[in-house]
Amino acid sequence: MVSAIIGMDHFRTEITVGGKMVIADEPVELDGTNQGLAPGEFLLISLASCTAITLRMYADQKKWPVEKIKVEVDFEKVDDKTIFKRELQLIGDLTEEQRTRLLQIANACPVHKTLTNPIEVQTKLVVG
Repeated sequence: MVSAIIGMDHFRTEITVGGKMVIADEPVELDGTNQGLAPGEFLLISLASCTAITLRMYADQKKWPVEKIKVEVDFEKVDDKTIFKRELQLIGDLTEEQRTRLLQIANACPVHKTLTNPIEVQTKLVVG
């Protein structure tokens, strides 16, 4: 469960999950305080970090010589569609077959699967 609490500071939001706290905010040019990441950036972080962790887990399991994994994610809106653009850089003495398999594994990370399948958001108002 994630909790997001916003007070009177213009857009500065405290997000708590698992006893850890991070700040979400908007840049000054959008009337925010620029003290944290914009909400959309968390979505990019989720995809990039999940991809990197999934690849590291797989490479370690296979004992492949992956020294470093770099994942960059950006997005663009085209008409009514959001297109995530992800680039992978795999540093290590890998065969072409290993690189191809790691690309397949990247496409199977849990966040990738979530973003590429139907999503439903259910919201209820709690009086309090």
